[in-house]
Amino acid sequence: MPHDQKTGMIDRHHLNGHRSLVIWFTGLSGSGRSTLANMLERYLQEREIHTFILDGDHVGKGLNRDLDFSDAGRNENIRCVGEVAKLMMEAGLVVIAAFISPFREKRRQLRTLLGKETFVEVFVDTPIEICEKRDTKGLYRKARMREIAHFTGISSPYEYPENPDIRIDSSRETPEESISKIISFIWPNLGYRKS
Repeated sequence: MPHDQKTGMIDRHHLNGHRSLVIWFTGLSGSGRSTLANMLERYLQEREIHTFILDGDHVGKGLNRDLDFSDAGRNENIRCVGEVAKLMMEAGLVVIAAFISPFREKRRQLRTLLGKETFVEVFVDTPIEICEKRDTKGLYRKARMREIAHFTGISSPYEYPENPDIRIDSSRETPEESISKIISFIWPNLGYRKS
């Protein structure tokens, strides 16, 4: 039987001076997800909003280090991260997640798990040609030479979001413009009360 906790999410919101959310960045490798996630966290922390970033590099080294890049492995990775994000959101944090998360159905499941009012899907819509130019690790080149299997956008599909909450066009917008767009969308949902 689950333990009845005395402190709930509403209490934590009151203590923090803001509500919690999960802001989920999706897009191809090299799209700019992690850059925008870090810029957003910096902006929010400067305003004393409690945040935490979850991204593939960190989770892949610990929590999900035994998962591969097959469709099943990717789905399990996103499922696990979604559960962690839910716990962090219940702890009162604004969770910023930056994952390729290539499958629409899995992103739909995330919205159901995390709540329609508290899950924000940000699609970083960057053309693959630009992603490849930004690829300092040479991953796209290796994928095209078949040295990397199951690489999203090359040998594994990326299912573009049909109705993301926010669409970032990084080929036309500066990072600062993108962050401003995200803040305009999420700010009313934060219920920010600090001076």
